[in-house]
Amino acid sequence: MGYSNTRNRAGGLRRAAVFGALASLGLICAPGCSSERLNRHINELVLERSRSLGPEAAAPEFTMGEASDYRDEEQARKDPGTVNPEASELEFERADPDRDVASALVGYSESAEREGAMVLTLQEAYRVAQRSSREYKNAEEEFQLAAIRLLIERHRWGPRFFNDVTGSVDTGFDGDSDTTLQLINELRATQRLPYGGQVEARLLVTATQELRRRVSNEYSQSSQLILSGDIPLLRDAGLIAQEELIQRERDLVYSARTFERFRRQFLVDIAQDFFDLVAQQDAIRNQENSLQSRRESMEREIELVEAGRKPAFSAGKLRQDVSRTERTLIDRREVYLLAVDRFKVRLGLPVETAVIIQPEPLDLPEPAATPVEAARMALRYRLDLQNDFDRINDSRRDVANSRNQILPDLDLATSITYDTNSGDDVGRLAFDWDKGDYFASVTFGLPLDREIERLNLRSSVIGLQRQVRTFEQSRDNIVLDARRQRRRIDQERFTLELSEQEVEINRLTVEELKIREANAFDQGQAEDDLLAAENARDAAVRNLRNAVLDYLLATGTLRVDLQGRFEPLPGMGFDPAGGADPAAGAGP
Repeated sequence: MGYSNTRNRAGGLRRAAVFGALASLGLICAPGCSSERLNRHINELVLERSRSLGPEAAAPEFTMGEASDYRDEEQARKDPGTVNPEASELEFERADPDRDVASALVGYSESAEREGAMVLTLQEAYRVAQRSSREYKNAEEEFQLAAIRLLIERHRWGPRFFNDVTGSVDTGFDGDSDTTLQLINELRATQRLPYGGQVEARLLVTATQELRRRVSNEYSQSSQLILSGDIPLLRDAGLIAQEELIQRERDLVYSARTFERFRRQFLVDIAQDFFDLVAQQDAIRNQENSLQSRRESMEREIELVEAGRKPAFSAGKLRQDVSRTERTLIDRREVYLLAVDRFKVRLGLPVETAVIIQPEPLDLPEPAATPVEAARMALRYRLDLQNDFDRINDSRRDVANSRNQILPDLDLATSITYDTNSGDDVGRLAFDWDKGDYFASVTFGLPLDREIERLNLRSSVIGLQRQVRTFEQSRDNIVLDARRQRRRIDQERFTLELSEQEVEINRLTVEELKIREANAFDQGQAEDDLLAAENARDAAVRNLRNAVLDYLLATGTLRVDLQGRFEPLPGMGFDPAGGADPAAGAGP
């Protein structure tokens, strides 16, 4: 064999070894190892776990692209810049104290509802929240991170391939000494065993080139195939070997339940924020009606004063009532604008986005279930309680694993080594299968020091007891919450009925005082009572809606469809998107 052919073969071997090393380090990506493949695996796993909860359970879609290189000069600066000019460099423009403040305040409200503003109904708020809300995105990512952790653990339990390339040069200080270049390529494949230990196959290729030799240049190559296995028989043997995989699988189920529970809680939170805004709109409208009524009373009072039928101070009293009502109206508008801005932040909308909160009819029917029945449903359907219960088994498994660690070590190790035939051409991987080096050993380790393991066992037993108490406390709190929410519905219904009666009584009182031309004090007091009754009635309507939603959430019977909208149960008698529920019959 000529020297040039030997050099070419050695060069090819080095190139193949370098490529394998780069691929094993992730520097060269083989076909199929793209971000789309990872996204697909994550989405399939999340969808599988979500669908196990039911067809209405949503599965967040993972769409992240290739990771960007965030390294730049700015992030590595040890002295990031600060913008903090001195007082002399700042400017302040004084406002005109005689400006029309009343018009400016009205303009703030009008600009918030200008033409082209986004109209937000309750259903639209649900849709926007799932698309841009930061809370929702964080909950989705927690679910996806659980899936990623499981995929990592599953990968560890599959066949894994490694390729290491080592190059070395051996020479002496004497210029006449021999100089040898050695290149070693080690290709390994490992596989974990389900009940402990692992098997490994290694292909070791060693290429040696004499770069400078007093006699002649020589090239040699040798190869070894090594099959080995390490199996524990006592300690670390059994299902303890799969502990991380088991826990990651169960954690993904917990994450699916937690995410679905979050979606239901999030719907209730968004709905209650929306109902609060509607109640504030009603309060503003009541205030505007009260202001209009007081102005009309003031104008009539002025006419009576001018006709000499009333003293002059009575008109002044009504003017004070009008001014006070105007100030309250301005305050209510400002509180409403701030609440709308906060609602936009929660939905993930830019604060400068103009929105119009548009109420829509949503008459949630009240349940006929008793508090005892409500508690029974909560114990059966609450997803968070199911997580607490299943974590008891996690703690029990931890106790069993801790017991395993007290056992003595008894390990079995075996290996078989095959070399290439010495007479074969250089570069060929032709092994002599009839000649192999077999090795087997059994190692027994006496449990002379297991004090830490015994303490860990005590710790795991305490953890189990605490987890049982956590479950019992969660169970009791859920029962209390379900019973309370059911009673609260009747309480809010009773409050609403009283509020409606008070509104009617105060309305008749105001009309009667106007007919009798009562004094300004009595009229102003009656107007205040009517306004307070109307606001209390509107708050009672909101509270009753919230109570029904909280009841559904507390009993685990609230359902959210894939679009994030409230999904009515059979028998409710309405469809939030419009129409009646055919399963409810005639309905109210």
